[in-house]
Amino acid sequence: MDHLHHVKALRKDDGPCFNCAQALMMGFCDVLGISEDKARQLGAYYGGGMIHGSVCGTVSAALMILSAAGFSQTEAARFLSDFRKRHGSTQCVDLLTRSAKQGIPKKTHCDGLIFEVAEYLDALLKNR
Repeated sequence: MDHLHHVKALRKDDGPCFNCAQALMMGFCDVLGISEDKARQLGAYYGGGMIHGSVCGTVSAALMILSAAGFSQTEAARFLSDFRKRHGSTQCVDLLTRSAKQGIPKKTHCDGLIFEVAEYLDALLKNR
C-alpha cells in the first residue's frame, strides 16, 4: 500500500491540523494495527519534539511503525543513522532552527520530513 498519499492528505493546508507524528501514525495505522482515531490520540504529544523540542515526532512515529512492522533494532538504528546523516540531527529544535535560518517555513519543512519518512517506510515495507 502507498501510505504517502494518505499522509499527504492528512497534512493538507485546508484540513484539520495533525502534527508530524499523528500524520505518520494515522497514515500507517494499518501497519500499527490500530484505528486511525487511536493513532491520532497516541501521536498527539509527539509533535514538536514531544512538545518541548526533543526527538522529532516524525522520527518517533517512524520508530513505532518500524517496531510494529517487525523490523529489527539494527534496521531501526539504520533509519536513525540515515536520518541524522541527511538532516544533521534527530532533535526537533535543531531541525527547525536550521530550516528557519534557511528561510524555510515550518509547515514546509515539517511536511518535507514527514513525506520523506513516509516514502522511506513505504520502500522498506514494499521490499519486505
